[in-house]
Amino acid sequence: MPLVVVVPSAAPLRRPHPCCFLHPRRNLALSRTHCTPSPPAEAQSVRPPKPRRYPKQFPGEAVGVAEEMRFVAMRLRNPKRTTLKDNTGIEGFVRYLVDCKLVFDTVERVVAGSTDVAYVYFRKSGLERSASIEKDLEWFRKQGIEIPEPSTSGSTYAAYLSELAGNNAPAFLSHYYNIYFSHTTGGLAIGKKICDKILEGRVLEFYKWDTDAELLLKDAREKLNELSKHWSRKDRNLCLKETAKCFQYMGRIVRLIIS
Repeated sequence: MPLVVVVPSAAPLRRPHPCCFLHPRRNLALSRTHCTPSPPAEAQSVRPPKPRRYPKQFPGEAVGVAEEMRFVAMRLRNPKRTTLKDNTGIEGFVRYLVDCKLVFDTVERVVAGSTDVAYVYFRKSGLERSASIEKDLEWFRKQGIEIPEPSTSGSTYAAYLSELAGNNAPAFLSHYYNIYFSHTTGGLAIGKKICDKILEGRVLEFYKWDTDAELLLKDAREKLNELSKHWSRKDRNLCLKETAKCFQYMGRIVRLIIS
């Protein structure tokens, strides 16, 4: 009799359930935030950088302090200049020469004897006038004309220059340059008129130079401009201020001619 093996029917296969991890419930409070999108880079307003402000230049500053002083001198020009009167005489002119000699004596003594290196550049410039005026005064003395003492105007100015020289070289050099500048320009014109009027055309030594006075003044101007490159704006402004004072002092001395 055959052996019968009974095989139990296979149970149907089931898909395994995925694993589920249970977390405890939490009360979450959610809020909605509205975000404004940023504008594109090209749409954003970009402020241009502020332009750099440079200090305003003084007239003539690009050339040098001598040119700055020239602009000041031009503004100080008086349209009603001092004119020679009919009664202008030798006595008034001699008083003018005496005060000029004192002023030039003071300036040249300071430049020649000072230890300040700024003054060394202007020694033996060829502009010196003191010795020339002395010759003219000696000539007047031989003509029997009394040579007076310096007036208050000349003495006051000489004392001011001496004090200034020891305290502030830029301020003193402002006077130095303007004194010679005024003499080689307006001073020459005044001298020629006086020589023609009361000295029968005689040209005084005061108005003579061994070389061209304009070239001598040009050399002094270039040295002053070069030296002023090392000065502060404050020193330059002081030079401009002293320029006005120089012409005030020299104007009082010139008026001695007609006083």
